[in-house]
Amino acid sequence: MRIVSLLPSATEIICGLGLGDQLVGVTHECDSPAMVTGLPKVTHTLIPEEASSREIDALVRERLKTEHALYSLNMPVLESLAPDLIVTQTLCDVCAVSQREVSAAACSLPYAPRVLNLEPTCLSDVLDSIGQVAEAAGCVSQGERSRESLQRRIDTVAQRSRSIGRRPSVMLLEWIDPPFSAGHWNPELVAIAGGDEAIGVPAARSVTTPWETIVDADPEVMIVACCGFDVERAKQDLPILKSYRGWDRLRCVRNDRVYIVDGSAYFSRPGPRLIDSLEILAHALHPATHPLPTQITEGIDFSIERIDRNSPQL
Repeated sequence: MRIVSLLPSATEIICGLGLGDQLVGVTHECDSPAMVTGLPKVTHTLIPEEASSREIDALVRERLKTEHALYSLNMPVLESLAPDLIVTQTLCDVCAVSQREVSAAACSLPYAPRVLNLEPTCLSDVLDSIGQVAEAAGCVSQGERSRESLQRRIDTVAQRSRSIGRRPSVMLLEWIDPPFSAGHWNPELVAIAGGDEAIGVPAARSVTTPWETIVDADPEVMIVACCGFDVERAKQDLPILKSYRGWDRLRCVRNDRVYIVDGSAYFSRPGPRLIDSLEILAHALHPATHPLPTQITEGIDFSIERIDRNSPQL
């Protein structure tokens, strides 16, 4: 089978199922495992490379009004790859190639590939996605084994968290300018890791959050996981975070419990590395209860950084 992935998370699912040799095309954002970086790219972005966070947010809002995505297919490349299966998504209207464009593209191809749409909104949906990809690719047993392995890791964290007496309030910040609270599976990850999500709602969309709401919630821990940004890019926006009224008064700031993580690799990708995200988060919240994870994902810096109030980035 010849498979094209239109999602970084789907690429990681496909490779996790042992189907890397059947993957013939990926998105411009697919970077894990390392073997996929040399594959043909079937998408490109309309976001200027130098765009600020505020400008990116404005582009997203404008595209939502017009129902146009910020990513587009490279049709000549897609046609040349002649895929049997295209894996895409219907979760976000602008953050990947639109379902409408993918469906139209598939219909225009002479070999009529199957299109699999993934739409996970919670952790169990993400695990279900693995089974959906496995079924479409004809490797159901591999999907079952992969899901069982990930579920064991989830259960291990959950079991440890049952011994935790006091759970800190946690703000998982998905965007800085403007602030966004993280929804979907992320509040669920916080709960399993031994925390209480201060603002985000499980299985609901990530939403713009007034800074005053965050100040009122006064989280004990803040995890900065900017969607689509690695650590170094997210650090560029830390001065903006500090400029918000009441920043210095937050408990997470006063107690040096602000962390920053690669939001592109973790928390934002509904695939196998959400379990890595859970383990990273659990260790940050309760290092004495949750040891550092032993699973090191190929080619990715498996780390979380603490940002103290005197950090030069702030």
